[in-house]
Amino acid sequence: MARPSPKIAIVADWLTNMGGAEDVVLALTETFPGAPVYTSVYTPEKMPAFKNIDVRTTSLQHLPGPIRSLHKFFPMLRVKAFRKLDLSEFDIIISSSSAEAKQIVKTRPDQMHICYCHTPIRYYWSHYKEYKKDPGFGKLNWLVRLAMPLLVPPLKKADYAAAQDVDIFIANSTEVQKRIKAYYHKPSIVIHPAVDTDRFTPARKRDAYYVALGRQVPYKRIDLAVKAATKLNIPLKVYGNGSEHERLVKLAGPTVEFYTDRFGDASDQAVTDALNHAKGYIFPAEEDFGIVQVQALAAGTPVIGFGKGGTLDIVQDGESGILFHEQSVDAVIAAIQQAEATTFLPGTLRRKAKRFDKSLFITKIRKVTYDNWNTRLIK
Repeated sequence: MARPSPKIAIVADWLTNMGGAEDVVLALTETFPGAPVYTSVYTPEKMPAFKNIDVRTTSLQHLPGPIRSLHKFFPMLRVKAFRKLDLSEFDIIISSSSAEAKQIVKTRPDQMHICYCHTPIRYYWSHYKEYKKDPGFGKLNWLVRLAMPLLVPPLKKADYAAAQDVDIFIANSTEVQKRIKAYYHKPSIVIHPAVDTDRFTPARKRDAYYVALGRQVPYKRIDLAVKAATKLNIPLKVYGNGSEHERLVKLAGPTVEFYTDRFGDASDQAVTDALNHAKGYIFPAEEDFGIVQVQALAAGTPVIGFGKGGTLDIVQDGESGILFHEQSVDAVIAAIQQAEATTFLPGTLRRKAKRFDKSLFITKIRKVTYDNWNTRLIK
């Protein structure tokens, strides 16, 4: 007699704007068709890709609009909201988390919780000092700096406790795997995020401009790309917005163009076209993975990237891009000059991006999920 298929739920931190984490949630819904998605807060008008998906929210969704839009200021509210979710009807819970989604509570001894971890919460663990120095909240930075020493210790304790109740961790990169071991004392396996590489069509003849892309917040270090392009007097197209935007505009020379209506969602056709024709993509951040680097390669664009974090899983120095090892303007300039002297074939770069294709992600996630579920049933 065939065993019934396990009932699966997907849990996401929040669904308020598109980005790499949201693309992973979409891929999970393709991996497990019909699975509902639970999340703390949902803004459907900004998330058209989710319009046909069963999205269910926590109690935070019922807060007044202005307060709900500030939900990221109140992590303990998200902790409590996720803990209140009743997921007792599901056999397998898959959280996609860089924040509080992993706080869900198992209510049956036979339930299994798999956490696809984008990173242990950065401003508690790996990057606390950097966030405290510049939290990225503009004029409210002073308030966040005062609050962090008081709020972070109990939040770290709650985050660690939630991690201990996760049955299986999946890390999105080898860097995140190291963090999971260091901070949560838990083993994990690496499955890189899903990337829709078929969205891109590399141009054989490349234009003269470079691209920088993403949320304009301090740790992304887009200022290094802007300053380097300004000093070299080379064309740079900057896509995105954020607390650093006005400062970046002031730093920029005449060869730097800003596209502030683009918020780092590489599914946007203008961004896709820009990557398809760019001479290079500049990525100065230390990122957990950095999905746009894969998208750039899929578009035939070499990556000029900071050689730490998830970038090391993506870029081979001298083959698919140029790595620099210091977050400084001079280091970025030297890397750009080295890239200018290196021949990169768009077709070769695209083939390297295929290692991260969505179809592989779906296959690997299914295998891990069902293998572990079947093993549990045998026991």
